[in-house]
Amino acid sequence: MIDHITLHVTDIARSKAFYAAALAPLGYAVVMDFGGACGLGVEGKPDFWLAGGVATQPQMHVAFHAATRADVDAFYAAAIAAGATDNGGPGLRPQYHPNYYGAFVLDPDGQNIEAVCHLPE
Repeated sequence: MIDHITLHVTDIARSKAFYAAALAPLGYAVVMDFGGACGLGVEGKPDFWLAGGVATQPQMHVAFHAATRADVDAFYAAAIAAGATDNGGPGLRPQYHPNYYGAFVLDPDGQNIEAVCHLPE
């Protein structure tokens, strides 16, 4: 099991605001903040870290678990409202498996961020 991951970003303040808004529907919040780096997580446990500097290259794909399809929809709407670029709206992706319901956005640095629910409706 992965304990945490760090994504390097060009503008820590912009990315912190973006991810706080985009991931809020999934229960995420900023739980640790050191100025040049911050950790987001659920229930006080930071598992997704942002660090200022040069954006992670090559660009990454990070998928966040969503408990329901409605949570995927809410993630997508929140991310777009926070300035994300659409990279695949909410919907089934049967090429992965019959119940794969995901949504994809590009963050301010062009990283591919996804929320996914694997449960049937």
